[in-house]
Amino acid sequence: MPRKQKSETRKTPSRQRRSAPGRSAAERPVFIVDGARTPFLRARGKPGPFTPVDLAVQCGRPLLARQPFSPESFDKVILGCVNVIADEMNPARVAALRLGMGDAMPAFTVQINCGSGMQSIDTAFRTIQSGNADLILAGGTEALSHAPLVWPQEGAAWFGRFAFARSLPEKLSALGAFRMRMLKPVIGLERGLTDPVTQLNMGQTAEKIGHIFNISREAADAYALESHQRLTRAQKNGALKGEVIPAVTREGVLYEHDDGVRPDTSMERLAKLKPVFEKPYGSVTPGNSSQITDGASWVVLASEDAVKKHGLTPLAQIVDSAWSGLDPSIMGLGPTLCSTALLERHKLARDDIDLWELNEAFAAQVLACLAAWEDADYCRDVLGLEKPFGRIDRKRLNVDGGAISLGHPVGTSGNRIVLHLVNAMRKRGEKRGVATECIGGGLGGAMLVEVV
Repeated sequence: MPRKQKSETRKTPSRQRRSAPGRSAAERPVFIVDGARTPFLRARGKPGPFTPVDLAVQCGRPLLARQPFSPESFDKVILGCVNVIADEMNPARVAALRLGMGDAMPAFTVQINCGSGMQSIDTAFRTIQSGNADLILAGGTEALSHAPLVWPQEGAAWFGRFAFARSLPEKLSALGAFRMRMLKPVIGLERGLTDPVTQLNMGQTAEKIGHIFNISREAADAYALESHQRLTRAQKNGALKGEVIPAVTREGVLYEHDDGVRPDTSMERLAKLKPVFEKPYGSVTPGNSSQITDGASWVVLASEDAVKKHGLTPLAQIVDSAWSGLDPSIMGLGPTLCSTALLERHKLARDDIDLWELNEAFAAQVLACLAAWEDADYCRDVLGLEKPFGRIDRKRLNVDGGAISLGHPVGTSGNRIVLHLVNAMRKRGEKRGVATECIGGGLGGAMLVEVV
């Protein structure tokens, strides 16, 4: 790794990894006892059939219906959501009410960009662990197709001037200042995916770390192809059965599967796509990036007391979580920081982890993380390790595909990867796994879970 570029990653000192507390003997075990998600639906240039709360309700109703306790038995509801729409302020509360969980149900929404769905689980985990709750419904939801068009600032200023004009001359003067460009909308999603500090959009950050670790366009395309192939296989062999709950619109249209997967894609087709973030020489294309998608996911978290009281069957135990910060321009390397810190805290080696879910924001970003873990300089100077973390076996990583093939509804993905990690480990007879993701703004999140 070149010296100049390596120094940029040093903006995240290794000592930050050790700021999170370890576990104490007084902490109670916390279990994931159930979970479900909607199909992830690719945005198609117009608002999709479901709002964020619609999506949360679509998978929430069947999930709650199959529990041996009433919806009112939960202590609270926590929901991750980034692009909250104006008609659904605090979507956690709106969803809880529509799910029939009672007027007295506390419910709040969390937002940490791509980590929102995992943050909901983490907040629930810490709350139950400390003895302040026994049952929490934690989820994530996002309808990126409903992201708003934003009026430009110049237009907003003109509208304010015209609205507050009192006399006819003032109104005529305001009208004379009007220009057609003031009506040109700004795509809210584009602004939301651009870091306000570095002024780089998320695709550009992927280009940057791909360049630092020499990730080729061909390697990124090959990873994307593998993601589609793995999701296709998972859909055919029933690996997602029970996890994905069909969604039905008010008009009776049924959505049963993640619809962004391209079973017929190939290296040749992917190679024809042009770079979109760094034209014309970049390597990040629509084909090796995550898809703009709508979807929701929930997990049910319970204490040991709740498991006994309601006769629940734990699927997995949440062991711990870790969050890290780094330079926003290289935010894609976030998983290397938080995951390494998490394993170090529990004295676990790379090979102690049976399965990994690393959210596929971009193929170049995933591959850069894998390369960083093998880079001696990076592991020493940034992660504080005496030797490289080492190579993660690709057969243990995103075994049923990821966001490149099924989409990345940003408020949901962190929840989905935890849920799917648990299901994948159980179906394969594995014991321990890590779900991790990069987070816009220069953050990373990781969660360690063990099958019960």
